[in-house]
Order: sequence, then C-alpha cells, then structure tokens
Amino acid sequence: MKTTALTDVHIQLGAKMVPFAGYNMPVQYSGINAEHDTVRKAVGVFDVSHMGEFILKGEGALDLIQRVTSNDASKLYDGKVQYSCLPNKDGGIVDDLLVYRIDEKTYMLVVNASNIEKDWNWISQFNTGGVDMKDISDRTSLLAVQGPKAAEALQSLTDTDLGSMEYYTFTKGKFAGIDNVVISATGYTGAGGFELYVDNTDAQKLWDAVFAAGEAFGIKPIGLAARDTLRLEMGFCLYGNDIDDTTSPLEAGLGWVTKFSKEFTNSAALQAQKAEGVKQKLVGFEMIDRGIPRHDYQIVDADGNQIGRVTSGTQSPSLQKAIGMGYVANEFAKEGTEIYILIRDNKVKAKVAKPPFYK
Repeated sequence: MKTTALTDVHIQLGAKMVPFAGYNMPVQYSGINAEHDTVRKAVGVFDVSHMGEFILKGEGALDLIQRVTSNDASKLYDGKVQYSCLPNKDGGIVDDLLVYRIDEKTYMLVVNASNIEKDWNWISQFNTGGVDMKDISDRTSLLAVQGPKAAEALQSLTDTDLGSMEYYTFTKGKFAGIDNVVISATGYTGAGGFELYVDNTDAQKLWDAVFAAGEAFGIKPIGLAARDTLRLEMGFCLYGNDIDDTTSPLEAGLGWVTKFSKEFTNSAALQAQKAEGVKQKLVGFEMIDRGIPRHDYQIVDADGNQIGRVTSGTQSPSLQKAIGMGYVANEFAKEGTEIYILIRDNKVKAKVAKPPFYK
C-alpha cells in the first residue's frame, strides 16, 4: 500500500486509517459528524496527496487537452482552472479532472487517485504531437484547506490576497516560507477554501505552518469520510460511484462541461445522444421515510419495478436527514417525483430533489 508524505502524522494524531485507491489514508479523526461540522462552520484540512498530477508542456499541449477532454480548454487563461472529463470511446467516462493553465504552453491536469495509471495511458495514446508529459503524482503533496474561515486562517502565510481570489483560479508563489506552492481556490466540499500543491519534501513544513496559523480559528484535521458527506450534500459526483466507464456525461448532468464547439473523443456520438435525449438521468433524492440509501441499492416505483440504482447515499450531518444520488429512468427524473429505495427488501419512500441539498 502506498503512503503519502504525511501518513505518519495522521497515525500520530490517532486517525483511523483505511486502504483507499491503493493508499493508506485517514478516514476519520474525532468522528465524521464533528469533522463535517468543522468544515461547514470553520476550517478543516484534508491530506489529499493521493490525487494524481500530470504536467503537459509544449506547442501541442492545448490541442492534446482539447482532443481528450469534453470541456473547452481554449477558454482558459493563465491562472484559471477548469472542471472537465475524459470521455471514452463507448459513451462513458475515463475520469473527471481539473485542468490548470500555467501558461500558454504549460498545463497541469489533476486526476483521481484510483485512475492515475489508467488516465496516463489513455492520454498518452493521443499524444501524437510530441507533447512533453510528466507524471509528478509521486512527488507532489496536496492539502485541501476548506471552510468559511480558510482565507482568514491562511492569510498570515502568504502575500497573496486570499480573500479576493476568484473561485477556480490559482497562483504560484511563496507560502509559509516555501517557494513554488500552487495556491488554488478550489475544493470539493462546497464550503469554500483552498488547495495547496507542494513538493513532498515540504509537506510536513506546510502542514505544521497551516495548523499553527489556523489554531485561533479552530482548525482541525479532517478524514475522507467527511469529505464524502460534504461533497454529497453539494451533489458533486464521485468517480467510481456516480460516474464511471459506463455512464455518459450527459446522463450524469455534466452537459455543462461537454462542449460541442470542438471535436473530442466520442463527441459525435455524445452529440447524437444529446439530440435524441438520454434514457436515464443522475438525480438527487431525499428520504421521506426512515432509512439510509447505500451504493447499488435498487430504486423502484410504487409497484416495486426497478427504475434505477443508488450511486451514493448517506445521513447528511448538516441536514439531519438521509440523502442520495442515483440513476433513474427519464420519466422519474422530475423534481418532486416519489420514488422508493429498496432497503433490506423493504420499499422506503423518497423524493427526487435538485442538488445542492445543502444551501
């Protein structure tokens, strides 16, 4: 099992460690609800160094990105980040990712930990123009400092005015006395905050500095379990659950990152699917009756006929009720539609609700 540069720190802090995407990762420290609450109300720190980072450099870098991703990367400018996905040739998704434009000829792609090798091989096969590709995943650490107090808690560590940074922009500079830190106004919690990319050799120094600066703001370490409840309250897709090699970006509600102003992998087939209309849709739902929906539970109609399946579900710590996401047949996708989740052979009532669940 792989470790991050901070694995020993998590163990010393008493984190419950679990295997995740081939890494030994902290799933929780003090408890999911308390950690979730910390991020929603104050500031918390996730070690997400298991994520993958590729640098693409050269004359053809943008062209390569345009051919393999669904969003239009030509709209990026220096210091801008874009959410996108890598469509496969069968109508599904290889991965979802972030595209960072460092300069006109240099980009960083941030991919999911479980897909690093798969994504690298996928993109490489389209690299016919000799773009210089570097996989820097194993030497890069990533801290996600998330919550409404994140800017205030981190401001003493940098000259960059964090409060004025726009969502989905980044800058590169000195942070906590460390050179070349990528400071990115991104995150997967819906609580605001920053993601900090740093060389592994400086990960411990960064971690210590962040916690010292954030002490007065109630900063706490946060595990992957709370990351999952936070992203689900926002209705953000998780690769392997809500999207995968078999789900179309249009079915998944990712039409907004699927731009037909250019050609990309399988774009013609996806455009035809858009014209015809999808047969199933990824929807959010809230439980009406008592019960917690789990991944792969059946979704049925009032007569017990299967109409879909749950992709993600949890008891929402912020809302104190069970919520979930899942694919349903098109006719059941309208907001307010009553559906049933099959939990231990019992039909448990729910209703389709439009994410984000947490407003």
